[in-house]
Amino acid sequence: MGDLPIFAAIASAALGYLLGSIPFGLVITKAAGLGDIREIGSGNIGATNVLRTGRKDLALATFLLDSGKAAIALLLAKFIFPTEGGEAGFIAGGAAFLGHCFPVWLKFKGGKGVATFFGVLFAGLPLIGAACAALWVLTALLFRMSSLGALVAAAAAPVLAYFLLNGPIAIGFCVLLAVLIYIRHHANISRILAGTEPKIGAKKAAEEPKVPEPTAE
Repeated sequence: MGDLPIFAAIASAALGYLLGSIPFGLVITKAAGLGDIREIGSGNIGATNVLRTGRKDLALATFLLDSGKAAIALLLAKFIFPTEGGEAGFIAGGAAFLGHCFPVWLKFKGGKGVATFFGVLFAGLPLIGAACAALWVLTALLFRMSSLGALVAAAAAPVLAYFLLNGPIAIGFCVLLAVLIYIRHHANISRILAGTEPKIGAKKAAEEPKVPEPTAE
């Protein structure tokens, strides 16, 4: 792992995971008196499900905090344990992503990681982050599916890292993020293939049962 000592790698991973596992969506909605966000919509703790409460301000705050916690973890570890390759930062950023998706405080049932994905990319690989954000927006606008935008952006990240950076650490980091995004969106992928993935802005039928819905947190 380059010049990074083992204890520094472990400390970076622990720091990242603990920061990433803070369930801001749950904390914010409870503090606002809206109850448990896991009891509505998809049951997810990310910004998309928070938006279903009707509070755009809380959804925006959730998105910023979920993306920011991963960015902070990466930058903080990189500062504490500086190396030429920035290994500590990538370890902390990846661990923060894992923490958001699988938080120990919520029995490892967390968000889908899209906000955290973009936060950690912008902090560690800003060029890749900007390119992936543009792809997400373009795909979401063309196909009106937020989840598809996230999947396209995630798939593009390792490819962009290979051609634009060509560094094994950066490429491996992007591969890890992409794999986790796809794992967390497995239900969305099935619905996309079946043609049943709801479109952005589509109204839900009043009689629709309360089942997990596609999100892109």
